[in-house]
Amino acid sequence: MFVDVANPVIELINNLLPAVLGIVGAAGTVFCVVLGVKFAKAEEPQDREKAKQHLKNAIIGFVLIFVLILALNILTPRLIEWTNEHAQETIIPE
Repeated sequence: MFVDVANPVIELINNLLPAVLGIVGAAGTVFCVVLGVKFAKAEEPQDREKAKQHLKNAIIGFVLIFVLILALNILTPRLIEWTNEHAQETIIPE
């Protein structure tokens, strides 16, 4: 019963993961390019520093997102195995 519910969710995650990774990569690239242009165009020292800080934070954020998506991709098969094992143990015999 539990496996019947979990399998479609797992399939959905596996199917969406490559698309999400591509979208995040494209959005991150565009966002970092825009921030890089702002950094290059900034004339005042405080504006340059502010733009540099924004660019650093964006890069750190996107790297973190990629690491988390990769971890999800790696851990999904292990979570499936764990769920199947525990689902078998908790089934009440009829």
